[in-house]
Amino acid sequence: MDHPYGYIKNTKVYLRGFLGKADREIGEVKEDETSTLKYFEARFEQIKGKVEKLKNDIKENQNKGSFLMKLIHLRESLFESDALGDFIPLIEELNQQEAFLNEIIQSNRSKNLEVKNSLIDEAESMKDDTDWKETTEFFKELKLRWIKTGPVEKELHEEIETRFNDSVQTFFETRRHFFEGMALQAEENIKIYESLVLQAREAHDLPDSKMAFDISKKIQKQWKEAGKVPAEKRQPLWDEFSKLNNRIFSRYKRTLNPGPQMHPRELMKKIETLTEDIKRLVNVPTSYDVINKAKLIQEEWRKLPPRKPKEATLTARSFQFYSDIVFEKAFLEKLIHGKYPDFNEMSDTEQIELKIALLKDLLHRDQSELDTMQNNTDNFRVQTEDFEIMMKKKLSGLKRKVDVKNYLLKQLSFK
Repeated sequence: MDHPYGYIKNTKVYLRGFLGKADREIGEVKEDETSTLKYFEARFEQIKGKVEKLKNDIKENQNKGSFLMKLIHLRESLFESDALGDFIPLIEELNQQEAFLNEIIQSNRSKNLEVKNSLIDEAESMKDDTDWKETTEFFKELKLRWIKTGPVEKELHEEIETRFNDSVQTFFETRRHFFEGMALQAEENIKIYESLVLQAREAHDLPDSKMAFDISKKIQKQWKEAGKVPAEKRQPLWDEFSKLNNRIFSRYKRTLNPGPQMHPRELMKKIETLTEDIKRLVNVPTSYDVINKAKLIQEEWRKLPPRKPKEATLTARSFQFYSDIVFEKAFLEKLIHGKYPDFNEMSDTEQIELKIALLKDLLHRDQSELDTMQNNTDNFRVQTEDFEIMMKKKLSGLKRKVDVKNYLLKQLSFK
């Protein structure tokens, strides 16, 4: 049985060849030949519907180029479809649609190339910018615009991608090197701040308030000139630095306005009295009241005129020595109770032995620090006289710490 676009032979249904294709079997007769042919004609109508729908989709959508592959797959499927009908007009229609889409795609790719060249120019103009925060946001937004821009011709794709990525990478590499350098510089700057804090401590301990004030002014200027460091690392150093300098200034200010002057004889008597008062606390067991009394005595001492008679030098040293003993004993008590929670339940002999052992350990550390500083004194020498004096005071302080601990060891040994 014949059909305009096929035929039935030996219960098999064939589609006549077209566009150089040979006749092709597409099915077989099921119930009768007429209904079978109608079935394959209906299948062709479905295919026509698919072609028509694709044409409408292309017409109604703005992104027409996105339908190109769908069109190609549909056209290829027409040569393999099991249906009876005139496929040639459908293929020609799809060919026309393909030409139309290729023209649009070519136009879009030319526009995309213009846009991407413009984006490359923007990236080139900003790749060396050092406004890190603002330019980083600029490049993030630029990359989004690049991604949203459609493709260009395949032969140009690699070239423009490389040009764009090189500019973007140049900025981010430069930024990375900058912040790595900043981190290294910050570490060096922290060392400078730590050194200035150390100098502030040394100046704070100087008995000469004028010299301490001069050093304070110098190191405060150096602090302002020091480089940047993260705020969380700088703040603790600044807190201590500013507190020490405020105390130095307050002490110096008091020397400028010393208040009522004391007669040398009266001053000498007051010095001796306070020294005797602090000395009496040396042999008293450490307690909260003893420490408070020692602090009050020290407060009275600070109220004395800064310039003292020459004959008071030894007595003043004794006052400092006995004050150190009182507070060293308090520190020892705190340390020993922290290390041995059951210390109070121990026998007197056990308590003394533990205190001696702890004191020897502390003494060993102080002695080692003193020996190291004495051996390396030359390394600390600078051209300024005030720093030389400061180092001598530091050595004197370390020696006094050693002497205080030796004194306490002798006290404990005789118990």
